[in-house]
Amino acid sequence: QVQLVESGGGLVQAGGSQRLSCAASGRTFSWYAMGWFRQAQGKERAFVAAISKEAGNTDYADSVKGRFTVSRDNAKNTAYLQMNSLKPEDTAVYYCAASPKGTYIPPAAIYEYDYWGQGTQVTVSS
Repeated sequence: QVQLVESGGGLVQAGGSQRLSCAASGRTFSWYAMGWFRQAQGKERAFVAAISKEAGNTDYADSVKGRFTVSRDNAKNTAYLQMNSLKPEDTAVYYCAASPKGTYIPPAAIYEYDYWGQGTQVTVSS
């Protein structure tokens, strides 16, 4: 089992920045690719970004490319999502997730992730 706890959400103005953290416990952190997903009110959960097990490769949704950066620190068992140039349409609950796949290419599909955090709300005001 892997337990994931997100933090860092809150209210931010459009154009601002925010960093989300995802602290993992349980099994060895480096065994898992880490992904970030978000779910806006009334919409389905969607892929945001992911990073491979050894942090060599990343992937992003087109809507966040150039604005968001995913990273991880395996020594601290923590993944991060740095969000810059935030827009009101980025408002959502953000979830981190862990996948046993993704040694080289981080997965982007929800069904490839076995463990999920409880989510953290990010609200971007215009």
